[in-house]
Amino acid sequence: MDNTAAAFMGLVKIMDELREQCPWDKKQTIDSLRTLTIEETYELTGAITEHDWKGIKEELGDLLLHILFYARIGKEEQQFTLEEVIKGISEKLIVRHPHIYGDVKVNDEEDVKKNWEQIKLKDPNKTVLSGVPASLPAIVKATRIQEKVKQVGFEWANREDVWKKVEEEMQELKEAIELNNQDHIEEEFGDVLFSLVNYARFLQVDPEAVLEKTNRKFIKRFQLMESAAKGGGKSLSEMTLEEMDAIWNEIKQKIH
Repeated sequence: MDNTAAAFMGLVKIMDELREQCPWDKKQTIDSLRTLTIEETYELTGAITEHDWKGIKEELGDLLLHILFYARIGKEEQQFTLEEVIKGISEKLIVRHPHIYGDVKVNDEEDVKKNWEQIKLKDPNKTVLSGVPASLPAIVKATRIQEKVKQVGFEWANREDVWKKVEEEMQELKEAIELNNQDHIEEEFGDVLFSLVNYARFLQVDPEAVLEKTNRKFIKRFQLMESAAKGGGKSLSEMTLEEMDAIWNEIKQKIH
């Protein structure tokens, strides 16, 4: 057994011991773990956004522990074993990579994606969009939907056409605003966001990731503005918008 396999089995043993001996671990169910797993996943994505390799390593460990936790509970409930989980994903990967484990030829990653979708559609219970999780965040879900339908040819020819669609949706939003129809405004605003996500794909931009970077940039600048205001003996609530804008612009020039 190599070091990686030994380390993995050591963690499995620890998980078994905790489940059998620790009052907290013994009490957990798949339902009680669900929220914690979501938190761990977001912590991992946060570390990835920051390119924090130390954090990524730590959060991967936390997520791996959760996987083993679910597998242990699955075994207790006589639903599945850890071995079945591992064999299941191994078999799926082999089936979905016929260009590696078969005689299918591919030219690039787009061919791989198309083959993947075509293989999944051989299952009579699957549809083009059935693999998109319902609980995904909206922007991530929009991206996945568009990536899925692209694999069956439902895609714009070029990014110029996509931008025209963005402009068209923005015009429809303006018209809805002029009519002061709230339901229509919300519908058209959603269409604008969906079309912008589509345009982001053509720019090879991950809209969820770049929005998160913008969120973090804003938070950092705003907190610096708060500090600058306190340094001047004021709170932001005591300042005019013009005064805050002046500090904000100074911060923007220093921190890009």
